Amino acid sequence: MAEWEIWLAIAGLTGISVLARSFFLLSDRPLPIPGWAREALRVAPLAALAAVIAPEVLMSQGELIGSWRDPRWPAALAASLFYFWRRGILGTIVAGMAVYLFLKLGMHW
Repeated sequence: MAEWEIWLAIAGLTGISVLARSFFLLSDRPLPIPGWAREALRVAPLAALAAVIAPEVLMSQGELIGSWRDPRWPAALAASLFYFWRRGILGTIVAGMAVYLFLKLGMHW
């Protein structure tokens, strides 16, 4: 690729990003959103989180984990239990990572 093509691509992607992020700020009045779309947007973060975390916990190198001696399972369980107990995101992350690191580094799983 020529240098000017790289700069053109960067400028184009920057323009698209700015336009996409400011789309809702360009209108003078609120845009009407149908009820079904509002409901879908309400659960979208949870769906995205599940789509990212589930393959990481359940799969290794594109295949389902076949052994119970994988530290990701107990770490995900500990994080889930902590979340349902305290409802805090930071504590959930700390609890899951503490179990994961203990099993991975301490127990050599």
